[in-house]
Amino acid sequence: MPKLKTNRSAAKRLRVTATGKIKRHKAGRRHLLTSKAKKRKRNLGQSAVVHPGDAKRMAKLLGI
Repeated sequence: MPKLKTNRSAAKRLRVTATGKIKRHKAGRRHLLTSKAKKRKRNLGQSAVVHPGDAKRMAKLLGI
């Protein structure tokens, strides 16, 4: 049986934490930042955990 290949686009966008959860970046921090509040921009800069409903699919892409 051959090894599973990791989806490279997913590997560049997602990271696995030490506890096995998958982290992602939040969308909406690229442009039109003048109309967004400082608090909102600050929170968009932080990473988020993938929703449990999508985690199984993302783990498959990462070859976990």
